[in-house]
Amino acid sequence: MNTSMRSLICICLLLLTFLSPFAQDISAIIKEAGRLESIPDEKAAFARFREVLKIKSTEVYALSKCSELCSRIGKRETDSKSRDNYYKAARIYAATALKVDLLNSDANCAMAMALGRATMSKSGKEKIITAREIRKYVDQAIKSDPGNFKAWHVLGRWHYEISNLNLFERAAVNILFGGLPESSIKESIAAFEKSQSITHGFILNYFELAKAYRRNNEMDRAINSLKTMLTLPNQTEDDPLIKLEGKKLLGRWK
Repeated sequence: MNTSMRSLICICLLLLTFLSPFAQDISAIIKEAGRLESIPDEKAAFARFREVLKIKSTEVYALSKCSELCSRIGKRETDSKSRDNYYKAARIYAATALKVDLLNSDANCAMAMALGRATMSKSGKEKIITAREIRKYVDQAIKSDPGNFKAWHVLGRWHYEISNLNLFERAAVNILFGGLPESSIKESIAAFEKSQSITHGFILNYFELAKAYRRNNEMDRAINSLKTMLTLPNQTEDDPLIKLEGKKLLGRWK
């Protein structure tokens, strides 16, 4: 073995020795972040995922989780400036993840979620412009991983919102873009049901599916979806409020 080859091997061994503790640290921090998220303590989980990024700024999973958590935390903020800052951060984290891996399912789903949280509940031109972007990202998320239940949920919400556009918004869509992909409440239901078939504990999905059933005049299924939702254990900090809203709907629908 010549001298240059020995030197190359030594360098490789040194790099492995140097990088191994960092890899272990990242794995341990991600595991702890997941535990905190499941408690749930989403701000603490967010802080831990940010620690991962200090070690490895290109860790796609951590970037995607930071984006997702910012979207969820932001929604609960009562101060509009704080909420907007979280939503902005959600988009930045997702965009950074996509620069690392353009086709990554988690990163694409995180971007769709970030855009949806910030604009899909609004009306007018902003909502319409963003709708096209959301559909692009959610389609890629599902294409990259058909088992991504969150992406199917986002697609269900997309169909729900687009099928509910008013006449002014539909006219704006045609003028600005020549139309959007076809959407209907039945497609919304199908996407929510697909998400539910992948995982059974997603409380928000039961809530949104119930609203879609009701709009499709399937009241019995809507009520059953809410009743099932109320029996499920909480998994996110949003879940208690979602259940409270579900109880209110049950009271009105019965």
